[in-house]
Amino acid sequence: MKSARQNRLFNPKSNRCFDVAVDHGFFNEHDFLCGIENIGKALATLLAAGPDAIQLTIGQAPILQAIPGRQKPSLVLRTDVANVYGRELPRVLFSRMIRNPVEQALRLDATCVVVNLFQIPNRPEVTDQCIQNILEIKPDCDRYGMPLMVEPLVFQPNEKSGGYMVDGDAKKILPLVRQAVELGADIIKADPTADVNVYHKVVEIAGRIPVLVRGGGRASDEEILQRTEALIKQGVAGIVYGRNVIQHPNPSGMIKALMAIVHDEASAISAAQFLK
Repeated sequence: MKSARQNRLFNPKSNRCFDVAVDHGFFNEHDFLCGIENIGKALATLLAAGPDAIQLTIGQAPILQAIPGRQKPSLVLRTDVANVYGRELPRVLFSRMIRNPVEQALRLDATCVVVNLFQIPNRPEVTDQCIQNILEIKPDCDRYGMPLMVEPLVFQPNEKSGGYMVDGDAKKILPLVRQAVELGADIIKADPTADVNVYHKVVEIAGRIPVLVRGGGRASDEEILQRTEALIKQGVAGIVYGRNVIQHPNPSGMIKALMAIVHDEASAISAAQFLK
């Protein structure tokens, strides 16, 4: 029964989720390691601030799950690894899923598994790999009651921006989100739109499937807090932020500020007090 695990993922106070992504080391990019060089220290900081969930890889998840106590954040397990984020893309791109992902997630007591759905300009073979990954993992997720989070990501042309930069065009994001829903996602983790005020269209296109919004690249505190406030007002079910938390000078304060917006519907201005 997937609802049993989803109940551990979504905060009962607001029925929303704040998931901190700490899975960046999976992708073999030096810049992604900033703030998480020492994963044990990074996790200790995050745990003290108390987000709802932490997103980790198969290699680092045991560190979280070895910590005693019932109140720690839920584990969201990253199940695929890719080489698509570099500023200079290699000749052959891939997105590969770990073996027996749901079985490994169950052994680690994960509340959810996450898999990518990439849309990269002129690289349809990577989208095909992602679809194959989703088609493979979906039946086991249903069989064993494991919620499936699909992460539809629309890339800008690499020569324009370099890896990991969001293409915020709603006309590209909407159909990819809908494809993720059609493929059987239980939760969507989607890009922010360039115009945050149209994000209700993403929520609408996902229908009954809850939408969590990615943080994308590093941004100013003011931008992150204001964007999050606007997203909550448009009906999103939460956020999944990584580098805007783990690379922040005060990650604990940023988590508390974002938790206030996500769960208490605080304004960006009032939430900013946690960063002082």
